[in-house]
This record gives sequence, C-alpha cells and structure tokens, in this order.
Amino acid sequence: MNGTLEVLVASSQLENRRALIHVLEALSANVISSSSIQQAAEVLAQRPIELVFCDDQLPDGSYRDLLPVARARTQSPRVVVTSRVGEWEEYLEAMRLGAFDFIRGPMHPTDVELVVLRAQHDQDQRAA
Repeated sequence: MNGTLEVLVASSQLENRRALIHVLEALSANVISSSSIQQAAEVLAQRPIELVFCDDQLPDGSYRDLLPVARARTQSPRVVVTSRVGEWEEYLEAMRLGAFDFIRGPMHPTDVELVVLRAQHDQDQRAA
C-alpha cells in the first residue's frame, strides 16, 4: 500500500473512537470518523477508504448494515468489527458476513497495529 492509509472509524463510543484514532494516526493513517452507519455510508460514497473499523452496534444500525455498502464499492475496503462484548458467535457471524477481522474490546494498540499490517499485506498481495 503506497502512501497514507485511508481509514474510517465508525463508533458511537467517544472514548473508544478517540483511542482508536490515536493509534491509527500514530501509524500515519489518515483517519475519518463517524458516529453512525449513515455517516459512515456517506463517507464511503464520497472518498476511497481502505480500512474501516466499525462498532458492532451504532445508534442507527450495526456493522451488518455497513458491510454491504462497503462491498458495493469498486475498491471495497476491509471492514474490522469492534465489539465490547466479543462473543464467539458474533465473531463467527462477522466473518461469515465478510468482515476482514474482529477485535474485542478493550482494544490494545498492538491488536490495531496487527490488523493494519495484515490489511496492508493483503492490499499489496492484491496489487501484485
């Protein structure tokens, strides 16, 4: 992945959103944030995004509503589901629906860094 990584963070949890943005910006990512599925869908429609971190639940829906929007893009971004609950069944459901990864909270910076590295490697493999 050449250049700055374009990342969307869709989270209604202010503390989690701030922490995630802090880690991503330390990795030199350009981060856009939203607090709803509708806002996230608008961002995806307006600009190229390579990686999305989305809470399992937002006020107007869930990651299940955002995955089809992301897949409809020509260059579909990888969607990472973030969850405070993180039950095994939810992880399996997210993967079945096409999520790139699933991070259970509280998130650790190394968890986020590993996801970003995997996404970059995946993008490089697709480009090759």
